[in-house]
Amino acid sequence: MSIRSIKKQMRAHHVSMATRLARFAALAALGALTLAGCSGGSTTEPNPIPPGSAMPDSNYSGPGAADDEIRAFQNGFWTNIRGTDRCGGCHNATGQAPSFARSDDVNQAYQQAIGIVNRENPSLSALVTKVAGGHNCWRGDTGACTADLITWINAWVGAEDTSGKQIQLIEPQPIEPGASKRFPALPPAAFKPVYDLLDQYCSSCHQPNSATAQSPFFAAGDRNDPNILTSDEYLEAYHASQAKINLNEPALSRFVVRLGKESHNCWTDCSANAAALLARIQALANAIPVDPTPPGTLSKALTLYDGTIASGGSRYERNIVALYEFKTGSGNIAYDTSGVAPAADLELTMPSAAGPGIEWVGGYGINIRSGRAKTFGAPSRKFYDKISATGEYTVEAWVVPGNVTQEDARIVSYSGSATTRNFTLGQQLYNYEFAGRSSATNADGAPRLSTDPDKEVLQSSLQHVVLTFDPVNGRRIYVNGQFTGDVDRSGGGTLEAWDNSFALFLGNEASGNRQWQGVVRLAAVYSRALTLQQINQNFEAGVGQKFFLLFGVSHIINVPQAYILFEATQYDSYGYLFTNPKFISLDETATPGSIRLKGMRIGVNGAESQVGQAYRLLDMNISSEMYSAATGQLLSSVGTIIPVEQGPEADQFFLCFDALGTETNACTQYAVGVAPTPVLAEASSDIGVKLFDAINATMSTITGVPQNNAKVKATYASVRQSLPAVNDIQGYLSSHQTSLAQLALQYCNVMMDTPSLRDVFFSGINYSSPLTEADYSAVNANGQAVIDQLHSKMIGASISQPNLTEFRTDMGDLMESLCNPNLPTVVIAPATRNRACGTVNPQTNVNRTVEVIKAACGAALGNAATLVQ
Repeated sequence: MSIRSIKKQMRAHHVSMATRLARFAALAALGALTLAGCSGGSTTEPNPIPPGSAMPDSNYSGPGAADDEIRAFQNGFWTNIRGTDRCGGCHNATGQAPSFARSDDVNQAYQQAIGIVNRENPSLSALVTKVAGGHNCWRGDTGACTADLITWINAWVGAEDTSGKQIQLIEPQPIEPGASKRFPALPPAAFKPVYDLLDQYCSSCHQPNSATAQSPFFAAGDRNDPNILTSDEYLEAYHASQAKINLNEPALSRFVVRLGKESHNCWTDCSANAAALLARIQALANAIPVDPTPPGTLSKALTLYDGTIASGGSRYERNIVALYEFKTGSGNIAYDTSGVAPAADLELTMPSAAGPGIEWVGGYGINIRSGRAKTFGAPSRKFYDKISATGEYTVEAWVVPGNVTQEDARIVSYSGSATTRNFTLGQQLYNYEFAGRSSATNADGAPRLSTDPDKEVLQSSLQHVVLTFDPVNGRRIYVNGQFTGDVDRSGGGTLEAWDNSFALFLGNEASGNRQWQGVVRLAAVYSRALTLQQINQNFEAGVGQKFFLLFGVSHIINVPQAYILFEATQYDSYGYLFTNPKFISLDETATPGSIRLKGMRIGVNGAESQVGQAYRLLDMNISSEMYSAATGQLLSSVGTIIPVEQGPEADQFFLCFDALGTETNACTQYAVGVAPTPVLAEASSDIGVKLFDAINATMSTITGVPQNNAKVKATYASVRQSLPAVNDIQGYLSSHQTSLAQLALQYCNVMMDTPSLRDVFFSGINYSSPLTEADYSAVNANGQAVIDQLHSKMIGASISQPNLTEFRTDMGDLMESLCNPNLPTVVIAPATRNRACGTVNPQTNVNRTVEVIKAACGAALGNAATLVQ
């Protein structure tokens, strides 16, 4: 990523933790700034209509805008904030200064607004930071309000060109690593008073068995249980509490801030309740000793929030209708932060006794395990209004499918039932599906457009998926910035058949019976079909809570303002993602010369992380020949995951080097890190199932039939997507067994029809003789030989279940039934019904003995013994 145009901003004074967190609250809502040089910026459009506003404002009768700048202010910002339910209720012509929301004169309102808006960095505007601190937010979440304000300010100041905004790299205040407090592996005695208060007042929600359960479950268990201190529930509560407690600065603990400043679920007086909880957290912090500064060649230290926010820096968001960034992190509402009125917020199915529901994911996102997210009320109508006016649309989502075995599951759906929709993004095993209603398709959006099954585009990993529709090209699917190449055979069409009464759903259908499981980290809907360039721009921008972290190393090497720069993000609730480390100096005149770098490791809270040390084998030179003042020098393109310990506000990172320049001091001298917080979930089974390719290879090896045999190859191609794709035995479905049986029978069919293969597998079998006694009451010697050889070749003596005795009984019953000519036609086809084993039908030339052996072979080959591992 180019850093050519990143500006440097020196801090003139020490920034306290509280100030940094306040600044982060504003930065967290940033959605329209770009990192120049990354993606080329967005297309300039003259005088755009701002999100959610009308032109002209029919409710305004005052003097007209004096110039184009004031007109841009009016259209992009003022129209959206002057309502009495927003800023206009106080900051009007006769109310509180500054009167930037006055409705009598837009020119005077403009003069008042320019003093509280930062045109270079709207997220740092005094107006934004004021609202970020909780001042007069007109929505249920301050993050949603600040996101709206930033969107509207950008619509104003970026009306002529939105490509020039730049992210400023803020040179961090130098902090020495170590000297921090860390939670011990087991709960200390001082945690019990904290837990008692949480359990007493928070257990109605933050307990897994609550009727209104909401994670994290820091109130799990019962404080009055005499065995609580040794229970799994108490340990779960301890681990869940750690991210909400700041041992180094207890007053900044999320528990305390949530009560004292956000008035969340206070049981009497919020200030008094926050003080009571703070006193217990302070006592806990006092009981945990400070870790000494570790030895070694160490960089300066940073928390995640000491970095410069990087995500969303170059997103293309013109013509957006709704945007869900999932930044709230709690509650049952995911806010629409598009700035387009009316806001189509999503209501989430919360965890309860009825099911696991939807949980928030750290670093922005929701984890859909059951239920759905749904728009509610009249705002759903805006999707119809905006899109039907243009006749085209785009659906964008950053998703992590829970698995690749989900069938007919709905990820994003604008619909009215399981069979009526306007559009749907769905999952069918390894495929993304696009069902879109138009004049060229039916009310269900069929025929659906699907990605090529052979490409297996859908994977259980973070993917950027975009659907577009326009009257010329019809439907298109893009994954990770690339067009999949799947052509819409239905063509384009019009949207006059759309229904304006539908709602938008994530994770399920209106009917509630098309469950999708996975993580959604961003979702957006546009009223235009994005181009490939615009889609790529959003893919390159990334998603989530991303930062540039600058680890200072000037004190180790003789290079001014020298840093190791990482792109870092809170990947989920349990880990941080570190990627693309670079050496860079913020002094454009500096040159590194020749600096050796060996064995770089990432430390957390005074100790080396136990896992994720992807850079420990680095051994390279930082040189003037490889270094660029504009881009620095890339050290590695590898990424790694570092576990969360105390949460992004408190976890302090640093780098250690076995060698950097002339300094050498092995990293492994200092203390072992704290083990990652375990996820208390039901343990997975030690027994798994083979995957589709392994199943095919196993059957080929056992029977001797090559995998490229035409009949076998065709059968495998038709059933492959219905064979197991994950090893988890709990995910094994009846559809898997049906497909497994088809493949097994085809292998046995080819083997028995090929004498050279049949004779290698079986020996001493008479294929013209019966397999059972004359009265069909038992198998004869010929049938017994078939059974024993099937067990030997397909089950084996080392398998305890089924053993040979059990196998003989079950397979014998099967042969006796299939050889009996008196069975009904549902079992034996009419043409061969009256022909017992050992006979040949002269009309069809069917050898019943061979056919029954094929069936027995298929039953044995499709047995669990060849599937389970």
